[in-house]
Amino acid sequence: MRRKKRYSNEMKLEFLSVPSNVAFARVAVAAFASQLDFTLAELEEIKVAVSEAVSNSIVHGYGNATNRFVKIHAALTADSVEIRVEDGGKGIENVDAALQPAFSTDADRLGLGFVFMQSFMDSLDVKTAPDQGTVVTMVKKLGAGMARTNPEQ
Repeated sequence: MRRKKRYSNEMKLEFLSVPSNVAFARVAVAAFASQLDFTLAELEEIKVAVSEAVSNSIVHGYGNATNRFVKIHAALTADSVEIRVEDGGKGIENVDAALQPAFSTDADRLGLGFVFMQSFMDSLDVKTAPDQGTVVTMVKKLGAGMARTNPEQ
């Protein structure tokens, strides 16, 4: 018996942990997500969430080392995009604390990355282990919280 296909489309990216790749990642994922009927505002929210997740990997996971890799897996369903950002960095010591506004392990940072991810996406899951890295999984549902109508109905 064949397994039911969960995703209608998927993509994977892997790139060096260089700060200039944050912009690349956000644009690539937004372009992929635009296959669904997201509004421009929703695509901007996806871009911000991806930027924050990738920045966290580079700055906090890898301590700005530019010789490591960040991985992104994005997948579409009929009504959502699921985005997974993964690093092999140092991990997050206390996820509950890290999810709080203004928490940062870097005094030069505002500590709002996870706040933006939580605000702009419909779900956020963080899996981490010391010296094993972090996997951030975010889901954005199509038209979540908005009344969408189809004029052809």
